[in-house]
Amino acid sequence: MTVKKFNLPDVGEGLTEAEVVAWKVKPGDTVAINDVLCEIETAKSLVELPSPFAGTVTELLVEEGITVEVGTAIIAVSDNQPGDAGPVTQAPASAPAADAPLYGKLPADTDNGENGPAGGPLVGSGPKADAVKRRARKRPAGAGEATTVAENAEGTVQDHQAVLAAQAAQAPVPHRPTAARAAVAQVTHAPVTQAPEVTTPEGTAQGVSTAQTAASRGAAISGTISGLVNKVLAKPPVRKFARDLGIDLADVVATGQRGEVTREDLVSYQAQRDAELDQAESFWGASKKPQDQRIERVPVKGVRKATAKAMVESAFTAPHVSIFVDVDASRTMEFVKRLKVSRDFEGIKVSPLLILAKAVIWAAARNPSVNATWVENADGNGGAEIQIKHFMNLGIAAATPRGLMVPNIKDAQDLSLKELALALNDLATKARAGKTQPAEMQGGSLTITNIGALGIDTGTPIINPGEVAIIAFGTIKQKPWVLDGEVIPRWITTLGGSFDHRVVDGDLSARFMADVAAILEEPALLLD
Repeated sequence: MTVKKFNLPDVGEGLTEAEVVAWKVKPGDTVAINDVLCEIETAKSLVELPSPFAGTVTELLVEEGITVEVGTAIIAVSDNQPGDAGPVTQAPASAPAADAPLYGKLPADTDNGENGPAGGPLVGSGPKADAVKRRARKRPAGAGEATTVAENAEGTVQDHQAVLAAQAAQAPVPHRPTAARAAVAQVTHAPVTQAPEVTTPEGTAQGVSTAQTAASRGAAISGTISGLVNKVLAKPPVRKFARDLGIDLADVVATGQRGEVTREDLVSYQAQRDAELDQAESFWGASKKPQDQRIERVPVKGVRKATAKAMVESAFTAPHVSIFVDVDASRTMEFVKRLKVSRDFEGIKVSPLLILAKAVIWAAARNPSVNATWVENADGNGGAEIQIKHFMNLGIAAATPRGLMVPNIKDAQDLSLKELALALNDLATKARAGKTQPAEMQGGSLTITNIGALGIDTGTPIINPGEVAIIAFGTIKQKPWVLDGEVIPRWITTLGGSFDHRVVDGDLSARFMADVAAILEEPALLLD
């Protein structure tokens, strides 16, 4: 038996360390190549590590909650060669052996040959259907032998089909997940034979009682089968989102058009669950204890540590200047309402943030210097240069339980309105679930922070490092507004923008903000 050790890889550019957040396997588990071993938290995000080896887990070398450096061995896996004491699963002859582990070439052999090349992938068996359990027969009161004969005549086909299905369901079905469904389908569609009416010597028609008994037995079998095949309706991405949040789909009220659970249902359920857990009386410590014993100490690490460092560097390196503008967004609200009922946007979440994102892209093309980076010592002689980007990697600031993340939509300038809406939905879903990858937070051009979602009017955001502008999108609410000399209620929002004054001076920042405001006031300008 050969034991291989898996070293913590660099899953991002320049990663030096990561925290093992949660193990997904335990010693004795059999793993295949690409099975998830654990979740790690880097300075960028939460990342799942797939296994580069196939075999049996022999030891977890790092405990949960421990931060280790890249290159540290975190798990040991045996290859389960034939003749070992452990379980052996034979791979088919046609399955090619892996020439190298998932993460490419391993580090130099420093552990007596334990980090050799990965073995071939293991082949497991397909899912096993639950057995169909028969319900014990019950004779109707007063029924005689004639009733039993009629009952058997009626139930012969049904019972035979059920027994065959139960036997087929109990047997493992390797590599054929559909076989279990086929067995269940046979029982579901089993023909029902009409029970003949049999009269007892007393002259009582027993056909009705027999039919009722058969119906009860049929209902029992049908109920068992429906428990197997009738699941909560939800699309695969929604099911994965529910697993990530630890939510049982059966507990969620479905509002989808076909009775399916949607992402919005999960978000609403999670918010309600969080509100129920957030009880003030459980927060405050007992006053009889000394105050120094009622202090909770939270280590700063991972995403929060990296964010804090970046914000300090940005705030005290780039000279910030902030400006604000009130905007009549009534036509944006009307436009969003039309998009929501549009057949082209069916099933896609649409919000005013979509229009703001398009407005920022449009305004940046008219004021290119806001889509740039200030680079120190670019010429090697102590100087600097401004690098104007002819592409838009639009960042969206997202608050997550692990801290602030700013993933960005690559080449957002090339996306249609519908494509941009889909990209925003995907970005938000992955950020809330903590599944944003490091590469998705690199190379940003300009950032939007949607503080209006929390009911905030506006703010003075800190520029994301490597950029020169950030826009704060405040809440949209009805306010009195003067239009054509009359005071009427309109949907008003306030935009706040922060800019690196080394690149974006007062005139440029004002023109850029005016262009963004113009689109929110009249989205039809996007058609120009």
